Amino acid sequence: MNAKTHDALHDTPNDTLDSQTAKKQTENPTKPPAAGKWKDPKRYLWLLGPALPGIGLAALTGYAIAPKKLKFLAWTGPVLVHGVIPALDRAIGEDQSNPPESAVSSLEQDKYYNRIVKAFIPGQYALTVMGAWLASRKKTPIEDKIGLTLSVGAINGVGINTAHELGHKSNKLNKLLAMAALAPTGYTHFVVEHNFGHHKRVATPEDPASSRMGESFWKFLPRTVIGGMKSAVKIEKERLARKGKGFWSLDNELLQGWVMSAGFFGATTLICGPRAVPFLAAQAAYGASLLESVNYIEHYGLLRQKDKNGKYERTQPEHSWNSNHIVTNLFLYQLQRHSDHHAHPQRSYQALRHFEKAPQLPGGYASMLAPAYVPQWWYETMDKRVIDHYEGDLSKINWDPDRKAELMARYADYAAEVAAKAAARREEEAGSASEKAA
Repeated sequence: MNAKTHDALHDTPNDTLDSQTAKKQTENPTKPPAAGKWKDPKRYLWLLGPALPGIGLAALTGYAIAPKKLKFLAWTGPVLVHGVIPALDRAIGEDQSNPPESAVSSLEQDKYYNRIVKAFIPGQYALTVMGAWLASRKKTPIEDKIGLTLSVGAINGVGINTAHELGHKSNKLNKLLAMAALAPTGYTHFVVEHNFGHHKRVATPEDPASSRMGESFWKFLPRTVIGGMKSAVKIEKERLARKGKGFWSLDNELLQGWVMSAGFFGATTLICGPRAVPFLAAQAAYGASLLESVNYIEHYGLLRQKDKNGKYERTQPEHSWNSNHIVTNLFLYQLQRHSDHHAHPQRSYQALRHFEKAPQLPGGYASMLAPAYVPQWWYETMDKRVIDHYEGDLSKINWDPDRKAELMARYADYAAEVAAKAAARREEEAGSASEKAA
């Protein structure tokens, strides 16, 4: 089943833009340079994505050769994700440039970019098997096993983003490779739920993958994991029912994905022995948690408003948190330009645009992971940003219902101050516009 088939079977997703909305959104991106003979300045930098499992494989090889002298290499994954990449983001900074619209067609048709994404998968599989072999050896110390588990899990977590990019393409091979990238984490249901659940309900209380203001990551995690699985099963049951088939059908994409995961875990266990099973389970859980950490970050507190008929407005740039930090964008196939992704789900990563009016995070996704794990740190970093984004209008926020009254009271004074400043600014802008018109 491809994306086009699903689109035909479901109502038009809320983030699929009509022509009027599309026109509004294309007015907002940062103005690109004149096209001319435009060339992608990051063309070869995108190779950092598939290089990541290669880096991990090299580190694990070094550890295998000298496990005592190169003990630190067992921890390469978390050091990269939580240390090196955030540091490089801060050092190198941001890039707000967009490709010219006249270059988008050629960018989309250039197979080089799709091959880069697919190139991640062989290294991902080799890394996972090697990590399982090292972790299953009797002489491997427990602290090294933990490091190996986190290292492989971290890179398989990034592999979920590889699946995200491939899963939005209508080509059947891309769809199968998306599930292959998800198999090491056992999260293959993501292909179904993300495309046809999250993209329809994003930035609403009904979406298990959109976090609410005042909701900690640890409260969000079980809600999104359980809710996402239930959503995927419901979506697939409804699709199969329309074809006159039951859930236990060979056409069931969830079953296909679960078989792929079982096959990979089974083959790896045969190669490495039964002691690999705890490693495989733990790295899968950590990798999946990284995906859900990013989900937590992407839409925190943001809410699509309802019209007079009670229908949610279409997804706009204002409904996703974005970041232009270069290094994380290179490793994550520009996932941080999340507003454009929700506006145009099938637009390839190399063509995604920055929107000036989209809310911006204070750092790249990699930099935001640590704050997300510490609730008070996260609230201090993000809550006032949400209020600033809505210009002090607390009614527009997607609140954690259990904490809504408490937080509205806590932030009432700050919201009033923000609202007053926003009103003064609008009045000043209106006055300037009147003077120009006169």
